[in-house]
Amino acid sequence: MSDGGLRVVVSGGGTGGHIYPALAIARGVLARGGTVLYAGTAAGMESSIVPREGIPFAGIASAGLSRSWSVRNLAALGRAGWGVAQACGVLRRFRPRVVAGTGGYVSAPVVLAAAAMRIPTLIHEQNAVPGLTNRSLSRLADGVAVTFPAALDRFPGRRVKYTGLPVRPEFLAADRAAARRRLGLAGDVFFLLSVGGSRGAHSLNMGMVDVIRALGGQKDLELVHLTGQAGRPAFQAELDRRGIILANYGNVRVEAYRDDMADLMAAADLVIARAGAASIAELTVLGRPSILVPYPFAAANHQQVNAEELVARGAARMILDRDLSGACLVENIGDLRRDPGARERMARAALELGRPRALEDILDFIERLAFS
Repeated sequence: MSDGGLRVVVSGGGTGGHIYPALAIARGVLARGGTVLYAGTAAGMESSIVPREGIPFAGIASAGLSRSWSVRNLAALGRAGWGVAQACGVLRRFRPRVVAGTGGYVSAPVVLAAAAMRIPTLIHEQNAVPGLTNRSLSRLADGVAVTFPAALDRFPGRRVKYTGLPVRPEFLAADRAAARRRLGLAGDVFFLLSVGGSRGAHSLNMGMVDVIRALGGQKDLELVHLTGQAGRPAFQAELDRRGIILANYGNVRVEAYRDDMADLMAAADLVIARAGAASIAELTVLGRPSILVPYPFAAANHQQVNAEELVARGAARMILDRDLSGACLVENIGDLRRDPGARERMARAALELGRPRALEDILDFIERLAFS
């Protein structure tokens, strides 16, 4: 490492899908003995999440643009311009060797400021279909890291590398046998995990009501369903409407959220989830078979494209949200439950797609940009 060490500004905001990869990169820079500053929006999720991690934070003005013309876009452009000016000040004071953006509107003024100041820039794209911000910034970026191979061709003529998406350390360290012991799962019990996401997934939650009715009480099966905080009231209301009392089913646990997701996923024989980039990265690092239900309103339908990458390799099944029903879920669960060979093939295919070195590859990319 050259004189002055590795100094990196990371930027990403708006959603966890942008924030957590940026946080992983920030922690990785620190672990390599570097210095890091996180630039985000003062009103965004990142403004509370990042300081709790002990990482210095700088607030930058930013606002999203509507895809169609509106008067609000004038105000957004004004805020973006002010954000670029703020970012220039932050970069002058911090003097980074590289700026890394993971998407979200806040990364635009930061990467734009870095490009104007001739500071090397890297952007990381989480999804198979790049978001609007990253597509625009890629024209200026010195390097692009992508999570899915399908995204490689969407950044033509750029310095692009397939790295995958960093996952939390507990997923890299997870051990299936140890996880099942901690969860009290007997060796022959089929463990089904379904995850509605942090904000909940209404269609998936409603479908899981039928699954609980069909599979509740079976002694050789354990089911954990996570509704998401926002989805729990509607889920409970549907249980009540249909007269389903969870206490009558000793093999079913329903919660809004769990902290031990790495253990739950590692222990699962089958996982039902949305097809966000983070979930797919975790599933593939752990090598778990899955039924993916892409969120239908994701920008450019990127969750469906994410899921199709796994389906094409035999690592997952996909049910489109418009086709989702309790009966469909019960049928697919039953098929895979009766066919351990199919699940094993899916698990191996998922593991082959996993990128446990994603963070190290991104950090190596950053260092090459910093010191080349």
